[in-house]
Amino acid sequence: MQHFKISATAYVFLSFALIIATTTTQAATDLSFIQNYCPNTTTFSPNTTYQTNLNKLLSLLTSNSTNKNGFYYTTVGQNNPGNTVYGAFLCRGDLTTKECQDCVSVASNQILQKCPTEKESVIWLAECMLRYSNLAFFDVAAEVPVIPLWNTASVTEESRFMQLLADTMNAAAAEAVNGGGDKKFGTKKAIFTSFQTLHTLAQCTPDLSKSGCEKCLTIATTALPSCCNGQQGARVLTPSCNIRYELYPFYHESNVPAPAEPRPNPQGTVEGKKSRNSVVIIAAIVSPVVSILLLTLLVLWIISEKKRRKFNPVPVPEESVEISRVEFLQFDFDTIVAATNNFRDDNKLGEGGFGEVYKGMLFNGQEIAVKRLSRSSGQGIDEFKNEVVLVAKLQHRNLVRILGFCLDGEEKMLVYEFMPNKSLDYFLFDPEKARQMNWPRRYKIIEGIARGILYLHEDSRLRIIHRDLKASNILLDENMDPKIADFGMARIFGVDQTRGITNRVVGTFGYMSPEYAMHGEFSIKTDVYSFGVLVLEIITGKKITSFRESGYAEDLLSYVWKKWNDGTPMELLDMTLRDSYSRVEVTRCIHVGLSCVQEDPDQRPSMQTIVLLLSSHSVTLEQPQRPAGYISSKSDQSISRNEFENSEKSTTTSKSATLSVDEASITQVYPR
Repeated sequence: MQHFKISATAYVFLSFALIIATTTTQAATDLSFIQNYCPNTTTFSPNTTYQTNLNKLLSLLTSNSTNKNGFYYTTVGQNNPGNTVYGAFLCRGDLTTKECQDCVSVASNQILQKCPTEKESVIWLAECMLRYSNLAFFDVAAEVPVIPLWNTASVTEESRFMQLLADTMNAAAAEAVNGGGDKKFGTKKAIFTSFQTLHTLAQCTPDLSKSGCEKCLTIATTALPSCCNGQQGARVLTPSCNIRYELYPFYHESNVPAPAEPRPNPQGTVEGKKSRNSVVIIAAIVSPVVSILLLTLLVLWIISEKKRRKFNPVPVPEESVEISRVEFLQFDFDTIVAATNNFRDDNKLGEGGFGEVYKGMLFNGQEIAVKRLSRSSGQGIDEFKNEVVLVAKLQHRNLVRILGFCLDGEEKMLVYEFMPNKSLDYFLFDPEKARQMNWPRRYKIIEGIARGILYLHEDSRLRIIHRDLKASNILLDENMDPKIADFGMARIFGVDQTRGITNRVVGTFGYMSPEYAMHGEFSIKTDVYSFGVLVLEIITGKKITSFRESGYAEDLLSYVWKKWNDGTPMELLDMTLRDSYSRVEVTRCIHVGLSCVQEDPDQRPSMQTIVLLLSSHSVTLEQPQRPAGYISSKSDQSISRNEFENSEKSTTTSKSATLSVDEASITQVYPR
């Protein structure tokens, strides 16, 4: 293979030619495949009624792709339960009717190639999206999947660029929510440098309400700092909305309403959308020779700067890169004060040892929960930011989502999505409210918690051990879907790490595994134990730390084991469930619960096995042994973080170290 070298001058000339090419021309319709999503949770067989209805649906979507706002939603098989198919397409808001039609046609042909047997599928081409499902999704802002894609090239002045991106993208999102008309489509651009203009785009499916659109775009923009910090371009895809930014015009500016021309500003200001040929005019005026000279000087300066840094290294903390990403999530103090009505008592949701929680509402109508950390928490700014970065990286439908934070002097606050149904214990242990928790709902909650823990243990970019799983840390959204909260006690494990040891045991009595409570040893099986306790609480409606049945059993685990051994597991059921339950599901859940609370951690199943067991009838577990002994306490109280020495050790299969998440930051978000 031959290797060729390009001189610096030739490289600069080619770079300049590329810039001119990308700014003076507008590409034809881009029908290239971008991404697809096949959750594979439910499938259909070939030549069935579902496939017939699906084919009809795709045909209808294609034939209606001339719809003027680039969006169409329809249903096939409404009178055939089990075989109903719902579908929709969304074209980018600047496309012409013909461009939209071409894109939808290609998408409808490709989606069955990408997901041939799934009942739920989504496909994204460069300029349109098409999806179908066996469940209705009209008017619903989908929270998963969230798919970030980015350009590998980086920008200079990263910090200034990210601040400009935040301002410009937020302006585009606001336009999509409030001024996007029938299309819910917004674009904004801003001058970054003399030669670079930032172009941003935000779009929702038109069926969403304003609040639904804003919720979806907030999820998308929150993903940008962790994936795309300092990148020249990126997009985030969800089934209900999408965002994108580039340093070149990637949409038809002539098809978008254009306000007055912006004036160049090297600090970067958000301006309205100009005509699509503005960059062409600038390029035509500026002499190519002068441009080449300027670019040559720039390249020479970059080369000299790299050499200078090579011989004059300046140590940069490894975490500083992560901290810079957090700036995108920052709220100013006045915004939080206004949202909570100056922290009025009427808005107070609860209070814990590490701060108070307030309900708030942003100016755009979005409800939030604000955790105002007490000044005595003893946490530094850098540690606080690092924990925000940790939680911001965790994106899953069964984990509570952090929207941002606020730092102002000694004030440190965390901003979460608002959970209208509070927490699991609020319903589970109240005789009246427990009636709202029928068996299908409880089983759905058990499955959701399991999926959330599996994500923490195996599927996220970090291996997280939660260490404080309990009913009060499971929040419930408007659909009663569970979301795991409170990562203040969480620990990050290295890739090859198997367990950790601490002299500072933190958590809640009853939910802690024996090896952790007695010896400070923790691993993913520590969370498995806590999950088992949760499952048994959900089935019985009885609390681990308060259960007693005089003369029969000392605690909940002994009580469940006794009934299981006697062959009468159905007697464990909460009285409110006696008329509506699945015997197979209840038995399976009791079996799982007892398997999780085995004294030997190696005898406990992994979360991967548990999720598979809950969703499949073909997987079996070994018969459980007598569960671990219960650690008694007078009340459901967390062990104080200050009662133990602040020293921890970790055991790994190599020399990698454990990264500690500060133990006094994120605690319960709602009143208990």
